[in-house]
Amino acid sequence: MRRPGRADRAESGDGDWIRTFPFPVDRTVLGVGMQIAPMDPGHGWRADAPPDRVHRIDFHIVLLLDGGPVRHMIDFTEYEAAAGDLLWIRPGQVHRFSRDGEYRGTALAMQPGFLPRATVEATGLYRYDQQPLLRPDPAQLSALRAALGQLRREYEDTATLPLGLHTAVLRHCLTAFLLRLAHLAAGPAQAEAEAARRVTGTTFTLFRDAVEHGFATHHSVSAYADELGCSRRTLLRAVRAATGETPKAFIDKRVVLEAKRLLAHTGLPIGRVGAAVGFPDAANFSKFFHQHTGTTPAAFRAELR
Repeated sequence: MRRPGRADRAESGDGDWIRTFPFPVDRTVLGVGMQIAPMDPGHGWRADAPPDRVHRIDFHIVLLLDGGPVRHMIDFTEYEAAAGDLLWIRPGQVHRFSRDGEYRGTALAMQPGFLPRATVEATGLYRYDQQPLLRPDPAQLSALRAALGQLRREYEDTATLPLGLHTAVLRHCLTAFLLRLAHLAAGPAQAEAEAARRVTGTTFTLFRDAVEHGFATHHSVSAYADELGCSRRTLLRAVRAATGETPKAFIDKRVVLEAKRLLAHTGLPIGRVGAAVGFPDAANFSKFFHQHTGTTPAAFRAELR
């Protein structure tokens, strides 16, 4: 199965690539699976990664802004964020920083796997359906700043506790911050629905992870049900409870999103874009894309350029 990572990149017509940058372990304190620091003027992940070029990261990033406004592109949408706003960018999302934006504030990066699965589900870390731009009210912002400040103090305190306990404390503090962030992202009206979704959340989480790793080769609901060791009916109930969609609709939406990313941000021939998302036959890919978007791959690309 296809697993995005360090070498996951798509060639553009001018020889450039959409690059996927890994979590910067070498820039963290004691090599733990998270990083929190003031945003520096370059706000890049690596010296060879121009921040204003479209790219992906394979980790979570939350930006709490103290300056602005800035315009930040995330998966085909430009978001304008100002002081007091947060941007939550999830693994695999295509994004770019604005060239003239003043990114001042705090950046929190989280490596997938740093938090236990129960926390991942409770905090909605992979709720790609939620908006990445969050605007807390004054009380919410004050609480988020306090939680983030405590997390940063624990992160920078490397002398008080042995590494194992230090990491455990970081996980607890990070969870507290993310629970507040998740409540803000979901909104009070959705809190009860979110609690109900968690009953079947584990099955959905496993399915979502399997789709993320396998959408380029597997489009069949039965293949994922077999991989997870559950029935199609069980999978249907879990996915509907979590998203309101069928498993097939969820898979197709992920395939279409990746196709759009490649069409918009690379110069790959349309046939190669189709092959990259599991359609060796270009005609079948065009038919699938038109069915789900109402336009052809060529027309979609032309509209954006």
